[in-house]
Amino acid sequence: MQGPASESPQRILLVTGMLGAGKTTALRELEDLGWESIDNFPIRLLDRLVGADTQGHWLAIGFDCRTRGFVPSEIIDQVKHWVEVDGLAITTLFLDCAGHELERRFNETRRRHFLAGDLPASSGIAAERELLAPLRRWADVLIDTSDFSTNDLKQTIREQFAQHAPQAMTVTVSSFGFSRGRPPTADLVFDMRYLDNPHWQDDLRAQTGLDPAVGAYIEASDSFASTFARMRDLLLELLPRYSAQGKAYVNIAFGCTGGRHRSVYTAEKMAGALRDGGFSPTVLHRNLGSRAEDLVEGTQQP
Repeated sequence: MQGPASESPQRILLVTGMLGAGKTTALRELEDLGWESIDNFPIRLLDRLVGADTQGHWLAIGFDCRTRGFVPSEIIDQVKHWVEVDGLAITTLFLDCAGHELERRFNETRRRHFLAGDLPASSGIAAERELLAPLRRWADVLIDTSDFSTNDLKQTIREQFAQHAPQAMTVTVSSFGFSRGRPPTADLVFDMRYLDNPHWQDDLRAQTGLDPAVGAYIEASDSFASTFARMRDLLLELLPRYSAQGKAYVNIAFGCTGGRHRSVYTAEKMAGALRDGGFSPTVLHRNLGSRAEDLVEGTQQP
């Protein structure tokens, strides 16, 4: 006899994708989130795990082209069968990545691609992409990690697969330097490089946007007050709309050249404005600890 409908189903997350795309990182993060994670489990033994007497259990199973018995078409047939089993909730996650980035990662780690043999890694990557194409099309969730750092992938996994979603939307306000790359997971990016750069003031160069003197210099700009007010009003209008659409996380990023002065000050000030508006943002400064370098900041404008 079936248990009551209120009982939680067994949740199965199948994690696969391109070698080097981040499967190991994803499984480790899932384990931290409360999932039981198993990597490279033999395909022929999956039936023993799926559908067992583990109601309410959260199980993440990783596999790729190295896994014994790996045949994409057979895996898809198995998943189709499991979907019809009562008490199971099955999701397939595919981690993808651009070929040039995968080549860079293999070169960086000095590892051979499993399918390359004596050929370059690019040959193995091409063969693997063709092999995995049916699984990529079949997957419920696709995450492209081409521009992701390890932390970016961890954050994305947390957002999509945490067992207990937060009751209120999580708002993050961050600062960054364009010279060190745009944050790939930012939902909204504001470019603060229209303001005069405190880096070129000898007495401010070594300071940051957390210092009062830098804040006073930025506030003295003719355009800062009016543009900040417009950004604040825009965010206070958008955030409730995001929440109403069920968005659990919103990442707002402010950028300047080096990520130490204008973006830091604006992020701090905006976080205060959002708190006044009823939100509880977390503030992160990605490049605050970076050195103040003329080569990073560029040539001073006359």
